[in-house]
Formats: sequence, structure tokens, C-alpha cells
Amino acid sequence: MEKYIVDEQNGLEYELVGDYYIVAGEDEPPARPIGVWGTMRRDYLKRYRQSLYYQLLLSGKLNDHLADMEEQAQDLMWTLTKQMAKAEGVTEELKRKDQMAWVGAMNSIQSRVREIVNHELIFS
Repeated sequence: MEKYIVDEQNGLEYELVGDYYIVAGEDEPPARPIGVWGTMRRDYLKRYRQSLYYQLLLSGKLNDHLADMEEQAQDLMWTLTKQMAKAEGVTEELKRKDQMAWVGAMNSIQSRVREIVNHELIFS
């Protein structure tokens, strides 16, 4: 038996899998991760922006939207954290000299950055 056959009537290609021929389709691209930010965005849309949520869901664009939000939020989080740390003098030198001060400063920065990301991207 041939591994692949083509049906002349409908133009579909079939692949032999075990004892059966099934339609040979293109592999779907791997799903993009949604992550924490995407999950928060989904919950926000579901609760407070239902029309947009259902519009994205029914059009099949919800997962892409959430994955885009995840990427944008991570990029913004990284960029703002670096900028704030530099502006406030939170350096590797401080980390080496006084670890507890560095941890406290970085926790403060990350907390403020999370609020900014939530306000600017996730809950807008």
C-alpha cells in the first residue's frame, strides 16, 4: 500500500496511518504561551469587557491576542525594571555589598513596574 494517495475528485491528499488513510494536513504551528499576563488579561476581558472577549473568542483571535499581551507585558516589565534600577542606582555593586538592600530595592521596583504594566496593558 502506498504511503500517500491523492483523491482526484476532491484533490485531497491522504496519508497511510496504520491500516487507514487519513487526510494529510499541514502541521499546526505550535501554540504560543499565554502565561501570567495573558491569563490576567483574559480574566479582565471576561469579567469587564465581555463584548470584546466574545468577539475575539468567536473570531478565533483570542489566543493570539493573549499571547501578544504576554509578550508585550514581559518586554515592558523587563525594560522598565532595567530603567528604574539604573535611575535609582540599584547595581550589581550594591548587590555585592548589601544584598538585603538590593533585594528590597528590586522588590520595590518590580512592584511599581507590575502596577504600571497592569494599568497600561492588562486592564485597559
